[in-house]
Amino acid sequence: MIKIKTLEEIELMRESALIVSKTLGMLASEVKPGVTTLQLDSMAETFIRDHGGVPGFLGLYDFPNSLCMSPNAQVVHGIPNDTPLVEGDIISIDCGVLKNGFYGDHAYTFEVGEVDAETKKLLQVTKESLYVGIREFKVGNRVGDVGYAIQQYTESQGYGVVRELVGHGLGREMHEDPEMPNYGKRGRGKKFVEGMVVAIEPMINLGTRRIKQLKDGWTILTADNKPSAHFEHDVAIIDGKPEILSTFAYIYEALGIESDEEAEFRQKALVL
Repeated sequence: MIKIKTLEEIELMRESALIVSKTLGMLASEVKPGVTTLQLDSMAETFIRDHGGVPGFLGLYDFPNSLCMSPNAQVVHGIPNDTPLVEGDIISIDCGVLKNGFYGDHAYTFEVGEVDAETKKLLQVTKESLYVGIREFKVGNRVGDVGYAIQQYTESQGYGVVRELVGHGLGREMHEDPEMPNYGKRGRGKKFVEGMVVAIEPMINLGTRRIKQLKDGWTILTADNKPSAHFEHDVAIIDGKPEILSTFAYIYEALGIESDEEAEFRQKALVL
């Protein structure tokens, strides 16, 4: 059952989402060759707690850490470890926060040093597909409209869209209805209404869409060991239109990137 949020609840969710955003922004300047994902995980947990939140992933379904850290061919749900990142890696950092009884949950795929052009384009197209999908999250549309838009945008450029892992509703639980696949058919699935909040998260592979799971029970990686990209925003429907609750602005500030990509999805300006 889809749980509709009041405007007051959405604002509480925005608080949780922005702690995630600030955590990712803090990590942006720490993602570099030589650092381990376990070190980044420790930094994130401290930062989240210092900002009044609780790590949303730690212990959730018995997950052992605060961040899902998924480099290169890992799609999602990678467990932090002591292996240093190296020049040319990419890494999806997925972070969750619980505050005021509500979850925030979003992700960004970072470049580690200089990344090859083919992989850089995968990241660019995957992030663009996130906003292509978000545009379809509005009153009167359906789940399939979002999935269709993401699928068409990415597959038209030769990429594989992961089927087994999907976005989801968000609220007092990390995973609520509806599921939000990154593929689908227009006009199919549950209808969007005012007050819905979801996490939209394209997971797009350079090669085949097929995946496999490591014996750790968590880590998902591409079947052909080619890179995968992952970007995620928390989005609410307010006044019939999509409103992004999370932001990549803290990441861009840390990396010196100028972007207005989120402007059309904000009814009021974000104050950093």
